[in-house]
Amino acid sequence: MSIFSNILGKLGFGGEKKAPVAKPAAPSAPAATSAPVPQPAAPAAISEVDVVAKLEALSASHAEKLNWKTSIVDLMKLLGLDSSFSERKALATELGCPADTMGDSAQMNMWLHKTVLKKLAENGGNIPKELLD
Repeated sequence: MSIFSNILGKLGFGGEKKAPVAKPAAPSAPAATSAPVPQPAAPAAISEVDVVAKLEALSASHAEKLNWKTSIVDLMKLLGLDSSFSERKALATELGCPADTMGDSAQMNMWLHKTVLKKLAENGGNIPKELLD
């Protein structure tokens, strides 16, 4: 499982249950009248994930004061993920960080933080616009 998939999972992305698909009954005996064939149910709509509320609740109950709004290290710690440099570098590689940015850990961290928030928004997370700029 990818590191970003772990982030999505920790925040409750992808946990939506799909509506069950109705299966047509197997014909048992010829019937005098033909019944309509059941149609598959429409998939359930994906709901928006309230990322801000989840992170604020985690932050409020965390022993350490973490600023997930500006720090990728704090965001990862808050989610109970390994926030080591090697793990952040692997996440940056996974998300397509430019090579010149990867050479400077501070630039990589800033790029990574913005990119993770952007990707959370792309996946249905309610990230405030001011955190995406």
